[in-house]
Amino acid sequence: MAGDPKPISATARHALEQELADLRDERRLVAGTLHDSADVGDQADQADELRRADQLDRLDRRIEDITERLRQADVAGPPPTDEVGVGSTVTVRFADGSQETLQIGEVAEAFDQTLVTSDSPLGLALIGRRAGDSVHFDTPDGPSSAVVVSIGDGQSP
Repeated sequence: MAGDPKPISATARHALEQELADLRDERRLVAGTLHDSADVGDQADQADELRRADQLDRLDRRIEDITERLRQADVAGPPPTDEVGVGSTVTVRFADGSQETLQIGEVAEAFDQTLVTSDSPLGLALIGRRAGDSVHFDTPDGPSSAVVVSIGDGQSP
């Protein structure tokens, strides 16, 4: 990951820590199924061993990525509360008068409707803004705007 270390919210940290625990459990299970190469029989057994070895490599890479992201978050400290950044929880009021509390994150998850990625049009517009600032961004329906109502600490949206 390039650039300065970026903070993450408590919710995002918990999700990464849970994923890391799950990956480590899965890795232990996969590693336990690998056999000594002398014990591998026919070609089907060899192909199965190769698949498990590939799976182990994939798990190791993801474990390394998450571990590094958590380390960077520790270096970065808590999400900012005076301006919007990655990990911030921000309440915005849209042009239609509706108000919503969102979390600025790095990666969108399909089930998290309150997460806005930092590289999305709205996320890019919000990064670096302070309470009271107006932002303009593009949507599939055309240009839109919002006002930053408040910035939280990222503990919960």
